[in-house]
Amino acid sequence: MFSKSSLLAAVLVAPLVLAVPSPTETAKRSTCTVDSVDSASDISDCSTVEIQGFTVADGDTLTFSFADGASVTMTGDITFASTTASGPLVTLEGTDITFNGGDRTFDGNGADYWDGEGTNGGKAKPHPFMKIKASGLFEEFTVLNTPAQAISVGNDAALTISKVTVNNKAGDTDSLGHNTDGFDVSASNVKIANSVVENQDDCIAINSGSNIIFEDNTCSGGHGMSIGSIASGKTVSGVKFAGNTVTDSMYGVRIKVDQDATSGSVSNVTYSGNTISGISEYGVLITQSYPDNDGTPGTDTTISDVNFDGEPNTITVDSSAYNVVVDCGDCTGTWDWNELTVSGGKSSEISADDATINGGSY
Repeated sequence: MFSKSSLLAAVLVAPLVLAVPSPTETAKRSTCTVDSVDSASDISDCSTVEIQGFTVADGDTLTFSFADGASVTMTGDITFASTTASGPLVTLEGTDITFNGGDRTFDGNGADYWDGEGTNGGKAKPHPFMKIKASGLFEEFTVLNTPAQAISVGNDAALTISKVTVNNKAGDTDSLGHNTDGFDVSASNVKIANSVVENQDDCIAINSGSNIIFEDNTCSGGHGMSIGSIASGKTVSGVKFAGNTVTDSMYGVRIKVDQDATSGSVSNVTYSGNTISGISEYGVLITQSYPDNDGTPGTDTTISDVNFDGEPNTITVDSSAYNVVVDCGDCTGTWDWNELTVSGGKSSEISADDATINGGSY
């Protein structure tokens, strides 16, 4: 028999054995396949993801929460049935993601919703269609026929979107498509390049953020390249529009601040090498009277340092359009417009408050 003391000693000197996870329990799965809404919900530990084609049923939404550093490839199209779900219908989340769409399509089935009223009334329209809350590189896919706004950008770290097409051209029929913004940006450290937007509203609308580049893109049919509308407390700074082509749109470039906005700002905006034509309303519009184009501007959100420099910016407007309108209640700084040429249309109307605008032909 063992004494109590000898048993205690044996316990004290016995080796301590801990449960250690095996390598297979801690490592990410190498490859995961998504072919349904359910399978998309289980990819947070996948280093490589293949997205195959499938249909998202009424009432469902699709969320991809990728593992950090994941590599993602699309090999099929994703189509959404007409749905009662609210937007976003597609959410993309993750850090340092490499997403190659393989020229595949996210189809929003927009014709089932379009009624000429957009998000202002009529049939309920899920919006935005897609929300990108990820960082990294997202490229080579099409967003087709969105019910209303197409892609909302709200990343927390550096994001590049390249070679993406927003195709809402079918909404031109009977003017049924409405509020079909291409890119709505409320984020910093964003680059959107080499992309195409065919729609009936802003090609891009930057609502807040800094260090934003919109470069070598093509916009047609909508409302051109916009900053805003800027609401109370929102700031936009460090934006560059370079090498873009805008055709057959209501506006060429526009900065719009809500008339009642307070404590916000727009600063350090540069336009370089943009080619704009077929503009039906305003070639350049900078207004603090939004939703009016030119009215009684607000005085508590500052616009400063808006420049057309670097490479030449050329804008051609229709005979009934305004070439340049500046409608400031609180604008400051010296603005370099030496590389701006606007031809056609009605004479400019400049009310720049405390800003000094140098150069330009319009």
